[in-house]
Amino acid sequence: MPTQPGAALQSFGWSSYGQYLRPGGRRSAWLRAERLLGEHGIPKDSAAGREEFVRQMEGRRAQEQGADYRAIRRGWCLGREQFGKELLGAAAEQAGPNHYGADRQESGEAKAQRMVRAGMKELGWDEKELRSRPKGDKGKVKLARGLRKETTMSPKWIARELNMGSWTYVSNLLRGAKHESELEC
Repeated sequence: MPTQPGAALQSFGWSSYGQYLRPGGRRSAWLRAERLLGEHGIPKDSAAGREEFVRQMEGRRAQEQGADYRAIRRGWCLGREQFGKELLGAAAEQAGPNHYGADRQESGEAKAQRMVRAGMKELGWDEKELRSRPKGDKGKVKLARGLRKETTMSPKWIARELNMGSWTYVSNLLRGAKHESELEC
């Protein structure tokens, strides 16, 4: 059996591909080679059948050589945008100490965006209304306070999302809002 064409695929350590290319007595007992080969229209687990399997897999690999996989190499989710949003929502609820910063940030942002939408709905605002309100509007300050309390979003993110001017302005407003609420008690 030719080893050169399938060598790249066989060398991938996290695949059982190389095992399937071995004769029956030389592969792991749990592998069902006849089933896999049958799925590829190969009727028999023989040297000729395994060679045909290599030919088919190399053909598929050649077809995908020019494919653009940046989204799955750099991204965290393969699927439609709505699916990604649902995953982020679930992750935000279950983020633990073993989750990395980028994962937490992305799921935290999804939670923050949900909070902004819910707050706008509660205030009876749409996107246009949010943008037209003054940067120190009480409704915006209330939203900002909730975001800082319940998410990991920075004052810079909050200022941008709520159209509240600079992050230092938001920081000062929140500090002032904190002191005001302490005085009310």
